[in-house]
Amino acid sequence: MREIARGAPPRGGPCHVDLVGGGTAVWEGWREASIDADLFSEHEELSGDVQGMKERLNLNIEFARPEHFVPPLPGAQERHVFLETIEPVHFYHYDPYSQLFSKVVRGFTRDLDDARHFLSSGMVEASRFRSLVAEVSYSQFARYPSLSPDGVRQAVKAFLEAEGIVNLSWNPTDSVDEKQ
Repeated sequence: MREIARGAPPRGGPCHVDLVGGGTAVWEGWREASIDADLFSEHEELSGDVQGMKERLNLNIEFARPEHFVPPLPGAQERHVFLETIEPVHFYHYDPYSQLFSKVVRGFTRDLDDARHFLSSGMVEASRFRSLVAEVSYSQFARYPSLSPDGVRQAVKAFLEAEGIVNLSWNPTDSVDEKQ
């Protein structure tokens, strides 16, 4: 984070950078390390010295956010969690609900471990998560041809049930629009 702040342009106002995935897990103490640092920022000028940072820190840095892999959850921009400011950069956790969604859909063991931490830490509330996923329309999946809307919803349901969160009134195939 200090390296990013050091390379940020001195003028132009504050910049916003989000930690994503393993960065959130390490920051929160859920694991000791991550194989890469996933970040997201709308400020392209922050990526100028990424190659140099990678070499200096011996760290793989990638610019990615959950919406690169799964449909966006409603209101994600309002749920980023402030971490700290290292002038001129404000650092946040990317929306925890979107991170959880991406991890559950990907379904790797480490992702599911992180997903459990999102719930157990209180960073994400299960019923709100379920509701946000239910609001994702079938049409939003058009940009994600490798994902099946019903399969994604079923994965979320299975994950929540595995965590002891059972709500039989939620049918994962319910949608805010008609299946096409």
